[in-house]
Amino acid sequence: MFNIVLLEPEMPANTGNIGRTCCATGARLHLIEPMGFRVNDKMLKRAGLDYWNDLDVQIYDCYSDFLKKNPAAAERMYMATTKSKQDYTEVNYEPGSYIMFGKESAGIPEEILVNSKETAIRIPMNHNIRSLNLSNSVAIVLYEALRQNRFNGLQLEGELHRLEWN
Repeated sequence: MFNIVLLEPEMPANTGNIGRTCCATGARLHLIEPMGFRVNDKMLKRAGLDYWNDLDVQIYDCYSDFLKKNPAAAERMYMATTKSKQDYTEVNYEPGSYIMFGKESAGIPEEILVNSKETAIRIPMNHNIRSLNLSNSVAIVLYEALRQNRFNGLQLEGELHRLEWN
């Protein structure tokens, strides 16, 4: 299982989409206050559809509260940032790893990033773009981590509902 960490998320729709992705992949979602919405926000639940009640989600008062309650995170944290020189596909994600994403407007503060050069990762993109949508970024990196681990625990085959494959 992987852990997705959102530091001070601002948009309920993005957080709902990320929650749905976490449900689909078996990832745990960690939300670190302050948030730009309440967890009972209808936009959050709308984006997460009917999966929100099945989501493994933890909420923390602040970053230090998160680290105190998740001591393994200090050793197994990847930080997604546009400031990194390392591509997200260049690291090896082990089950139980934490992948942190900052708030939509500012990313992860440099005070947190400065000691994480080896575990800071970025998604390549056009140099004229500041960043990707947060829920898209989470999906891109999380599915790379899952791919590296052969999608362990996930359903790998599907079936047609009304017909059979030729």
